[in-house]
Amino acid sequence: MDVDLLPLRKRITNTFKLCGFLIRSENSSYLAEQLLPFDAAERDKWLTVITENLQSQKLLTPHVERAALEKAINELNRVGLDEGETVFALIDAFTVPRFRYNQRIKKFELDTQPRQLLTAPRMKSDYMQQRYAMLLQKTLRHDLFAPAVIQDGVGAEAQAKKFKLQFAENLLATSVMKEAVVLGLLTQLKEGKFYVEDPTGCVQLDLTGARFHAGFFCEGCFVLAEGNYNNGVLKVDGLGFPPAEPATSSRAFFGTANTWGGESAKLLKYSAGLQELERTNTETTIVFLSDVRLDLPIVMDKLRQLFVGYDSCPPQAIVLMGPFTASTRNYHELRQHLDALGGLAAGCEQLKKQTDLILVPSSEDPTAPNILPRAPIPECLAAGLLKAWPRTQLATNPCRLQYCTQQIVVCRLDLMAKFCRNTLHFPEDTSQIEQHFARTIVCQGHLVPIHPITMPVHWDYDPALWLYPLPDLIVMGDSCQSFSSSQHGCTVLNTGSFVKSKFAFKVYIPATRTIEDSEIPDEME
Repeated sequence: MDVDLLPLRKRITNTFKLCGFLIRSENSSYLAEQLLPFDAAERDKWLTVITENLQSQKLLTPHVERAALEKAINELNRVGLDEGETVFALIDAFTVPRFRYNQRIKKFELDTQPRQLLTAPRMKSDYMQQRYAMLLQKTLRHDLFAPAVIQDGVGAEAQAKKFKLQFAENLLATSVMKEAVVLGLLTQLKEGKFYVEDPTGCVQLDLTGARFHAGFFCEGCFVLAEGNYNNGVLKVDGLGFPPAEPATSSRAFFGTANTWGGESAKLLKYSAGLQELERTNTETTIVFLSDVRLDLPIVMDKLRQLFVGYDSCPPQAIVLMGPFTASTRNYHELRQHLDALGGLAAGCEQLKKQTDLILVPSSEDPTAPNILPRAPIPECLAAGLLKAWPRTQLATNPCRLQYCTQQIVVCRLDLMAKFCRNTLHFPEDTSQIEQHFARTIVCQGHLVPIHPITMPVHWDYDPALWLYPLPDLIVMGDSCQSFSSSQHGCTVLNTGSFVKSKFAFKVYIPATRTIEDSEIPDEME
């Protein structure tokens, strides 16, 4: 390798001198390593464009430092992309933009009001009202509730049965109404008595004899209740969720505004350059692991095997989800384990150069309360890891990933157990339990459609938990058995527990939108 680098280093030094630059031996070695995979003609082209880029940087001295070289290479790799467009980005939950639905113009508008953790008391009801407004507008557009249209002289009612959505105040203003359908929050205002509540009022439900559609119906989720209303009580015949809506339909009501978050002013879904990169980068992968207990020696051994195995073909990112240690108040213990994690990558130079290591904390990790969205692990605890692996990123829980035009949500939460424990009606078909799970969060358009007592949420940052418009992939780090399910163009993936599943993990291939099941064997040759 060194024999091949010597003539290339000499060529780099001479080219830089002709352009008025001086380059130290360690920096010429770095650039030679970057150019070595190309043939002679390609190397000359790269040297030309790199020196042109350095001239445009207007360096203060003729000496070219490593930082200037890296900046030039990064900018040249982004040729064809507009300003603000990135191939891969991690988006903090606390920076996700908040949109409000404008009933007058029937569009979502960006809310630029400042947000804070300890917010005004009015936000306790406001965030639920905004969630209701989001679900209401897409429900009214659904074929079952859209206004009737006459086609070829035949009324739409004759073609398919239509429903008229009622508000709680419409029912409360009368004594009897047949075939009433109400959208509202499923809540228990009195012990043992359930109600459906919307901004206009609440109606008591009689669920005896009700037919439950697919999904988990927990207190705190929004439901469509259909039945006959009589003297203050709605006797429910069927209880279902608001209909899901494909992302392509939803985005029409946001325009080109960036609803996902990140640096770009417009949504990167529409970027032609990123679409081409996504199509051609067929080898790119993203690796997901959950329940990564760094305090267990066997887990550290398996992670070392994982890093060594991926050093020859680095993925775009490796996402590790907590808890990273057993629940403990000794925060310095976690720092020691994170330092050891950085040491596992010793010798894996290609992996550390090309792969982002993303840490997503669980509710058991320090030092934030058990409220979503959850702040990342403090940098002071991960200082050693950040030094050993500079591309490490400390993420919030949940967080968002953007790879080219694809949108990915990552959340570490044992949500399946919460659904099963709090549902009013357990699904009869237990063999399809993952379908019920996926349908619940997709139809609700929210990561935690459950009572705030069960899973508290920061009122001002509730939009960070929205799944509207639907992303391409939702990755749940739930300790139950792993699964994947597709609903309306959105894939819901549960990674399962790395510890409990004999060290299994998931690999996502963006080019084909496929998921591979992988496992670290007991012995690697």
